[in-house]
Amino acid sequence: MKTLYKTTVTTTGGRNGQATSEDGVLDLKLSMPKELGGEGGEYTNPEQLFAAGYSACFGSALQLVAKSHKVDLGDFSITGIVAIGQEEEEEQALDLSVILDCYIPGVDVETGEKLVNQAHEICPYSRATRDNIDVTLNLLLDEDE
Repeated sequence: MKTLYKTTVTTTGGRNGQATSEDGVLDLKLSMPKELGGEGGEYTNPEQLFAAGYSACFGSALQLVAKSHKVDLGDFSITGIVAIGQEEEEEQALDLSVILDCYIPGVDVETGEKLVNQAHEICPYSRATRDNIDVTLNLLLDEDE
């Protein structure tokens, strides 16, 4: 693989710590959600960061695919929903699942599905998670489409 970009983030203190990028642009406190046994609070967590990264990356892949098909995405958005859970037989092992709600106003169902599926083929997050976690793709259109 020819590296096009590389970054480094160091986290101290695990889920109740601090995540800082090498350039200082990312500098976030982390807190474990109450649902996972933490105190919750005003800070982010790894699942929110993963949802943000995946939805942003998928959105860029969608833009690339739409451009190649000469389709205007309009005021599109990708909402990433990340869940963490565990298998009953493996008490300490946790798994992730992702839902990507892809809102593309002004396109028909056939075009929207084609774009979303092609974006899923080229998105680096989709490629990295393929066959590792459940990823559900939802196409959301305007009601009149």
